[in-house]
Amino acid sequence: MNPILFADYSDPDIVRVGSDYYLVASSFHFSPGIPILHSRDLVHWKIIGHVLPTLPFAPEYDMPGPHTLTDALSKLVGGTRYAGGVWAPSIRHHAGLFYVYWATPDEGVFMATAAQPTGPWSKPVKVIDQPLLEDPCPFWDDDGAAWLVHSRHGAGPLILHRMSADGTRVLDAGTTIVEDKTNLPILEGPKLYKRNGWYYILGPFGGVEKGAQVALRSRDIRGPYEHRVVLRQGSTALEGPHQGGWVETPSGEGWFVHFNSAGAFGRIVYLEPLRWTDDWPVIGNAGEPVLRHTMPDTGHAPTRDRLQGSDDFSRRRLGLHWEWNHNPDDRAWSLTARPGYLRLNALPGDHLVTARNTLTQILQGPHSQISARIDVSGMADGQRAGLTLFGVRPSWIGIVRDAGRLRITGADQGIETPVTALNARTIDLRAEVGADQTVRYSYSVGGSRHFLSIGAPIPLARFSWWKGSRPALFSFNKGGGGGHVDIDWVRVDHRPTN
Repeated sequence: MNPILFADYSDPDIVRVGSDYYLVASSFHFSPGIPILHSRDLVHWKIIGHVLPTLPFAPEYDMPGPHTLTDALSKLVGGTRYAGGVWAPSIRHHAGLFYVYWATPDEGVFMATAAQPTGPWSKPVKVIDQPLLEDPCPFWDDDGAAWLVHSRHGAGPLILHRMSADGTRVLDAGTTIVEDKTNLPILEGPKLYKRNGWYYILGPFGGVEKGAQVALRSRDIRGPYEHRVVLRQGSTALEGPHQGGWVETPSGEGWFVHFNSAGAFGRIVYLEPLRWTDDWPVIGNAGEPVLRHTMPDTGHAPTRDRLQGSDDFSRRRLGLHWEWNHNPDDRAWSLTARPGYLRLNALPGDHLVTARNTLTQILQGPHSQISARIDVSGMADGQRAGLTLFGVRPSWIGIVRDAGRLRITGADQGIETPVTALNARTIDLRAEVGADQTVRYSYSVGGSRHFLSIGAPIPLARFSWWKGSRPALFSFNKGGGGGHVDIDWVRVDHRPTN
């Protein structure tokens, strides 16, 4: 049953190696970057690693120094690199190595390699030193020649380069191979393949909300390419089936993963059957998305793999599902200061959006309940800490300490509303997200299972810097820094579609 991932893994690409399938997706400004998911049955997935331990591209990914609100709003796409970072990675396996390519809108096109998908990954290599490029995809031909296709910021045209055999640099300035603004407006996300002597490019066109998938084919990789629309909404309810990638099972079945926009849940992942007719791919049910389908014949029984979410912070490292809102200040968080807890030291910050060391994970839908137990005994005056649905104009529930007093507090779009005094060392906080894309916050004191709601449900931010709303833990201090909280556990319960 679709979607296979009711979670924000936008711009997915996929590769099979043996009986294992690996998927990568855009991670933008979040650190670590480029999550790698693994599956044996193409339906159930888990996170196994990241390509980038941190984002090394520019100082702004470190969010240096506190900003005023005016500064922050003027820098959301610039100085702090919100919406920057990793756009639309591609993953391939060649000559015993995994290759991942991606573009950052401000810095260029990069690649990294690893012998195993879990890493270690090589340091990023800049393949093209030019901003405003997007959606790179490598291809190694039968004769060993290496190529790279990509588009430009704003979508299109499609540009092809020769590359060095090791894929670390382009050998020319690139040639435009597809540009048709009349029939293929906003053409982007190219994925390059070869089958039966034909070169194919699969890509979306027409925009994220209303667009469709096109297949382009040519006997020469340089073109000219003819095209055919191979997946569109048609009579279904799924508007704009967008960017993705093709993979074949060992039995020869073809499958296509793609995303679809889902508001505050971000861009979630669907799986469509792909078959061939007269050397053209036909995706879904006669070119329309499917809601239900028999399981893929991967040669492996359905697994119980699930996206991770909960954490008791008992391991030496954070769970693979966690990503910081930018590169973290590693001096201000710890799993060893109090074993079995995550300690967040409060850095200076004027607002949650400009606060550093906010620890996030991808929201899982269509229903999700996120709970956290927090020890607040180490808080300092001016400090805020708690649980948020993070994005543009975030909402949160947490604790504020001022003048030596602790208050349970709710906030929406920067406006804080005190609820009641807290006279306890620990508190359980909860966020319940519904299919209507609202969040209801509640709390419990003293380990009680009875939670008290604060206010009415709050609409989630529909779309934030190219990402959906994200559950997150935070701690910052408006008074200039100081104080800490210890987080005992986080529990995520959701109702999966599969």
